[in-house]
Amino acid sequence: MLNIALPKGRLGEKVYDMFEAAGYECPSIREKNRKLIFENTEKQVRYFWVKPSDVAIYVERGAADIGVAGKDILLEYSPDVYELLDLDIGKCRMCVAAPKACDPDGINNLRVASKFVNIASDYYTSMGRDIDIIKLNGSVELAPILGLSDVIVDIVETGTTLKENDLEVKTTILPISARLIANRSSFRFHTREIDTLTEKMREQVEKNDQNP
Repeated sequence: MLNIALPKGRLGEKVYDMFEAAGYECPSIREKNRKLIFENTEKQVRYFWVKPSDVAIYVERGAADIGVAGKDILLEYSPDVYELLDLDIGKCRMCVAAPKACDPDGINNLRVASKFVNIASDYYTSMGRDIDIIKLNGSVELAPILGLSDVIVDIVETGTTLKENDLEVKTTILPISARLIANRSSFRFHTREIDTLTEKMREQVEKNDQNP
């Protein structure tokens, strides 16, 4: 039986829709309850809901054979997993944002606030810039408003939160989307099953692209 870690929330529901359409349905997951684990012995799949940022940990450690995690999580934490497929959903972008009057290029020793300190550090290192990185766990938009930082590095989906706080995107670092990932040992021992599932999910991605 393949153990599949799904991210809780709207993204996880969209992902499960794709698994279901690909032939890996598990009817009990549609029931209104507080269960976290669901299985279909006929299809040989077991799903479980986990916090989105924890999916890669479950997969890396072998508690899940496969899972779905955002590219931001994969880049920030570099888990030792196989990235199998871009599911082309949960799309957003990693950006540098700041107050409108701020010119990040003109600031020496730029102060950068972010939840994604590794992504931010890698980005500015690639530019040869010295930065003062400030790790925050939430409401990073406050940092430049209160003078804690000059800029922030964060995920931007619609940009509404930035606009409401008089901030704007200065630079897009990279696009983000949900990725199908696999545990390395699981892939070695269940190559055929995982390859088959991946190809069926690829078909769903292509269908979604044709019918946005």
